[in-house]
Amino acid sequence: MGRAAIFLLPVPVLLAAAWGGPEVRSLRGSWRLGNGNGSVRLPAEVPGCVHTALHRRGLIQDPYYRFNDVMYRWISLDNWTYSRTFKTPFDIRKWQKINLVFEGVDTVAHILINNVTLGTTQNMFNRYSFDITGVIKEVNFVEVRFLSAISYAAEQSRYHTAYSIPPACPPPVQKGECHANFIRKEQRSFGWDWGPSFPTQGIWKDVRIEAYNYYHLIYFSLTPFFVKSTQQWNLEIESIFDVVSSKPIAGLVTVNIPKLQTQQTYNVKLQPGEGSIVLLVNINKSSTVEAWWPRGHGKQTGYNVTTTFVMEAGYQIEKFSKAYFRTVELVQEPIPGSPGLSFYFRINGRPIFIKGSNWIPADSFQDRVTYDKLWLLLKSAADANMNALRVWGGGVYEQDDFYDICDELGIMIWQDFMFACALYPTDQNYLESVRAEVSHQVRRLKSHPSIILWSGNNENEAAIAGDWFSIPRADRGVYIKDYVLLYVKQIRETVLAEDKSRPFVASSPTNGVESVKEGWLSQNPYDTHYGDTHFYNYSSDCWNWTVYPKTRFASEYGFQSWPSFSTLEKVSSTEDWSYTSNFSLHRQHHENGNDQMLQQIEYHFKLPQTTDPIKKFKDTIYLTQVMQAQCIKTETEFYRFSQSEIINGEGHTMGALYWQLNDIWQAPSWASLEYGGKWKLLHYFAQHFFAPLLPVAYEDKGVLYIYGVSDLHMDHKLTLKVTVHSWSSQEPVCTLAKDGVTVKAQSAVPIHKEPINDLLERCRNCTRKSCVVTFHLVGEGGLWSPTNHHFLSSLKDAVGLEKARLSAAVSQQDDIYVFDLQTTAIAPFVTLDVGSIKGRFSDNGFLMIEKKKVVVFYPWEPTSAEELEKSLTLTSLMDVT
Repeated sequence: MGRAAIFLLPVPVLLAAAWGGPEVRSLRGSWRLGNGNGSVRLPAEVPGCVHTALHRRGLIQDPYYRFNDVMYRWISLDNWTYSRTFKTPFDIRKWQKINLVFEGVDTVAHILINNVTLGTTQNMFNRYSFDITGVIKEVNFVEVRFLSAISYAAEQSRYHTAYSIPPACPPPVQKGECHANFIRKEQRSFGWDWGPSFPTQGIWKDVRIEAYNYYHLIYFSLTPFFVKSTQQWNLEIESIFDVVSSKPIAGLVTVNIPKLQTQQTYNVKLQPGEGSIVLLVNINKSSTVEAWWPRGHGKQTGYNVTTTFVMEAGYQIEKFSKAYFRTVELVQEPIPGSPGLSFYFRINGRPIFIKGSNWIPADSFQDRVTYDKLWLLLKSAADANMNALRVWGGGVYEQDDFYDICDELGIMIWQDFMFACALYPTDQNYLESVRAEVSHQVRRLKSHPSIILWSGNNENEAAIAGDWFSIPRADRGVYIKDYVLLYVKQIRETVLAEDKSRPFVASSPTNGVESVKEGWLSQNPYDTHYGDTHFYNYSSDCWNWTVYPKTRFASEYGFQSWPSFSTLEKVSSTEDWSYTSNFSLHRQHHENGNDQMLQQIEYHFKLPQTTDPIKKFKDTIYLTQVMQAQCIKTETEFYRFSQSEIINGEGHTMGALYWQLNDIWQAPSWASLEYGGKWKLLHYFAQHFFAPLLPVAYEDKGVLYIYGVSDLHMDHKLTLKVTVHSWSSQEPVCTLAKDGVTVKAQSAVPIHKEPINDLLERCRNCTRKSCVVTFHLVGEGGLWSPTNHHFLSSLKDAVGLEKARLSAAVSQQDDIYVFDLQTTAIAPFVTLDVGSIKGRFSDNGFLMIEKKKVVVFYPWEPTSAEELEKSLTLTSLMDVT
């Protein structure tokens, strides 16, 4: 690309240098982009990537449209170059050091300024800083020359001749690329079982020039500690500087936390090189510190902290930040009456049942993940009564906004390091890159109270223990040695050097301290008596709770469903709208996934028989969502009612994180939120099955048991109301009100037990097939639980179910919309859908028994009652024909 084609761009000012402080100038904005042979040239936004640049300029279609993930492979196979010129906005001679800083480069690139090579990048998760003091001019030309991630990974794999590092390639159904484990890049970008393969190239985070004298602050973190012996909170403040001065620099640091009447001044000395200052601030004992609590357990209080550095040379730095006070312990100790150990989190001294899901990247192209997109997804998690998410290890360490929102909403984060479902190399260069990555990410993230755990990888202990890659017995030792070297010697030791305030586990699933005892690799990481488990079973009937593991902690489990027709419509054409179309097969990246869904549906529902192809597709989509919601409801309720009991040595389940929260594109997956944020039926069900107070029913040997499950901090005396309806009438057959039921704080206790035969006899006109049980808890002061249901038979066998006539009147009240629903008969799984109008309902997919029900719609964008009424479709189970 000739220089003549480059135009000068003004550099936006990020920070004014008020008192001789550093000059920081962002190089965000418009760059030039060209491919390897110069045949494609275009302007491109930074931060950004090649795919979004091409799409924005109309040179390619939406990458998510139809089969474009495969059609656009050429983009990732080419080598692209980003370039721009910029005028230096300050006098170069004034500064001792000038750096070119990249917060994130994706992934393998040569960096040049004024035709001088500064260095290379090979890790998407690292921060790179290049000294340009000797090469910067008044007008500069900067280039980032990328190498195809696919080519680089293949080349690295070829160089590794000593032994193979499996897996070489993803299964063909994933339509992915090979050797993702040889590049420190978002692992899922080479393809996964719920997402496309788009191995992007681009400058995916901020890039800037930093000029300074004496020293420059690079990392700043606040870590709280509670000292039990003195009953006092301490705050550790760590500041890491690049010190240019050849001599140590002395100075004073003042820390001020006005709300806690705490102010302290320290004499400090910065050493040349990477100088760090660690201050221990004792919080004034006469001040009451309000802790940060997970959602549902208290407030998310934070305190403003001002830290002022006044050094004898250089300039004054004033740093404004927020301090949060919370402790976290991962408790692994013996349980009476059970072999093994517990596995639960204690926050601020209180055991917390973890309720939530697993987070994957919100888009294949990170520059499309805006604050608003993150807020919508995370707020939806909070609105479904979740208090935790696991940031899964095949994606990215999320952007700062993600963790800020989690801090604000009280969503705890189980943070994986970015290694997943693979073995990895351990050569010196690779280990050094990982060390820098881990050090950078922990320094960047450790101030967030939401992060409660560091976890070394996703399923890699299980991969070795379960011999996923058919490694000959004689060679196992090599891979075990590599495993310990990478996750224990490198990652764990780096984490502990940077952050002693949180627990660390080497993998998930793991047996925790039992795995450690077995040399960090347990024989069976899925042992229910230790640690956490991942559990998937698509062939057994999901209503049968006995197939689920009575584990200490369920950190992954799930079932697939299809997203709404309105979501698919945007990326498909008419010939795609069938369950067996090429498009439907192409979008399914999990082997036999579409058939498994139908098989699971058939256990309890009739498949659509209509000859209208589009109705058949829509009905099938609806049934997959009903099935998924009901399956995960059954499994999650099993985990919740297992929290206080030990049966045959198993139980004390203290966490339920289903797979998965969000979608990366429009396709069948395990998600409860569709791409774009629309709630699937599962997400509406989650609102109920994660409710702070919930009655849960299950059957065992012909007996109906109801448990009272509570996350509340006090015991409550409540009334349990059990109602039995026949499918053919909206009037109850019989009701039971049981007063004085004690539901214990933060427990699950049995509150009702009745043989099904006795129940059917009590409600004389009932058989298993003709009746349904609903139940809820109610107490004083407006305390109530959601109404839960228990089916006495499969719905395909239900007797007396009629096709209901459903209708809705829509009216506006302030900024929400009220849907007044009516039904002429009992209607299971009533679903309101307003197409692509963005927003969510207060409830959906419900069993409608009463003649009338009010549902509220919360819009995420301006709409009107007329528009909603026009877009509304009402579906219940009997509409599937």
